[in-house]
Amino acid sequence: MEAPVDDDATLMLAYARGELAAFDALYARHRGTLYRFLLRSARDPRLAEELFQETWSRVVAARTRYTPQAKFSTWLLQIAHNLLVDSYRRKRPLATGEEAELALMQVASPDQQQPEHVWSEFERRRRLQRAIEDLPEEQRTAVLLRLENELSVEEIAQVTGVGRETAKSRLRYAMNRLREQLAE
Repeated sequence: MEAPVDDDATLMLAYARGELAAFDALYARHRGTLYRFLLRSARDPRLAEELFQETWSRVVAARTRYTPQAKFSTWLLQIAHNLLVDSYRRKRPLATGEEAELALMQVASPDQQQPEHVWSEFERRRRLQRAIEDLPEEQRTAVLLRLENELSVEEIAQVTGVGRETAKSRLRYAMNRLREQLAE
């Protein structure tokens, strides 16, 4: 029995029953969104590719345990986010207070090389991308999940493993920071 193509949960459940075409449909539907999220979050193409493959491996491994408690895309992004956090923990040594302050000062310094003229649409988008890249990791993740994946505050909280109010606060701080940076 073929699963309806508009229902990701149904496709995943069909894949769990052995319908390989259902996995192909899920992969085709979500590969671009997942890869963009990982690439923009990790900011390292090799790491993004590694996490992309591992995320799909986890989906395959969890197929028989999958229960549609949230949207499939939320579940998929939660797996990817957890793998990303794990990779940061493994690969990044803890910075001293001075190193962290120096890094924050470098990230927060505005880009002075932009000409003072009316921005084209491309330039505005590029400036927004840079501003998003300059956000602290947790705020950047929340913004990317909201803007690129159109997740609700509740879904962002679920993906990142924090409370609703924390997710809402991260979004609010990120949006305020983006407004400030883009107003400069």
